[in-house]
Amino acid sequence: MIVVVGESLVDVFDDPDQPGQHRETVGGSPLNVATTLAGLDVPTMLITEVGRDERGTRIVEQVEASGAELIAAPSMTGRTATATVTLQSGEASYDFDIGWTLPHEELPACDALHVGSLGTVLEPGRDSVLDLVEQAWARDVFVSYDPNIRAPLVADPVQTWRDVEALAARAHLVKLSDQDVAVLHEGADPQDIARSLLQGDRTELVLLTLGAGGAIGFVGDLVVRVPALEVEVVDTVGAGDAFMAACLAVLLEDSAFDNYGAGVPADRERVERMLRAAVEVAGITCSRPGAAAPTRPELRPDWPA
Repeated sequence: MIVVVGESLVDVFDDPDQPGQHRETVGGSPLNVATTLAGLDVPTMLITEVGRDERGTRIVEQVEASGAELIAAPSMTGRTATATVTLQSGEASYDFDIGWTLPHEELPACDALHVGSLGTVLEPGRDSVLDLVEQAWARDVFVSYDPNIRAPLVADPVQTWRDVEALAARAHLVKLSDQDVAVLHEGADPQDIARSLLQGDRTELVLLTLGAGGAIGFVGDLVVRVPALEVEVVDTVGAGDAFMAACLAVLLEDSAFDNYGAGVPADRERVERMLRAAVEVAGITCSRPGAAAPTRPELRPDWPA
């Protein structure tokens, strides 16, 4: 089983054809990762926080409908977090109304722990997430991390990057996007920044997503590049989460968590197979409105081959 920890929320999309009107969908990066994993037939548990309101009810229903297990702590305010989404040429930007007060949790028995996004930066819940990471390390459990940086919540890029580096050093797998780099290291080469994270004591594999430019995997001295799936893009909402979930699904299917303990072998063929499977899932997600990742039956019968 893979345990995912982090925020769940409701994305609020303004309707450009009807001023003043909007539509709402359940979202949040960790929630998207968890429901995508479940849709890929991976036993999954999401540890999150939801409000005692109608939006919270919808979150619980969607997670349970995906097949994922759920541990949902109540939010302190009773309200469910929201993200107002603005789409420009298919790219999404966000304005958040969120609190994060996740209490201490015991890490369930699992093959891997995935953490990321707002849940790893917002206090006071961040401390509970970091504690789960330390519990995983103490049990030799594989840890993956996706910072999924959101510009509106970055007051100090230098300090935020320090926080990212500190948590990345505790993870075996780190996923970074070129957008993350643009927010925290404006003008820097995303590949240089991604490579720098391999210096973490525990980090074995760094994945860099480049949108239409595909993805790159860094393992030791090995660099593996794959192109993006060619699709007609509706929007990019949830694409990075779909990519992350697909990578974890392939690693679990390959028994990479158990066989290699602290990471992935520097095997070009295996890394390329994982990346191609992940960009396929992400590309299909981009061809649909919202974070609508494909389920296993919607993929090729031999996926992830």
